[in-house]
Amino acid sequence: MASRGHHGHTPAAWTGVVIAFIGICISSAYMVMANSVGFWIGIAISLIGGLVGLGMRMAGMGMPKEAPALTEARVAAGRAQLQ
Repeated sequence: MASRGHHGHTPAAWTGVVIAFIGICISSAYMVMANSVGFWIGIAISLIGGLVGLGMRMAGMGMPKEAPALTEARVAAGRAQLQ
């Protein structure tokens, strides 16, 4: 069941994705130029983007955690819709 919340529209998600996208663009360009060192640098930048996003999430810039009662209510509502 998909959540109807933020869908990842947080500073942590956007920052991580933008950095990873830049890394993929770099690695793609160097792959076309047949330069393996540049390719691996781009891959490293993509991985750094994931780490930056994770760090920002841990710093509180990601999606807030739901209360367990709200999660249970959401699951129960989803089951009720399927019946």
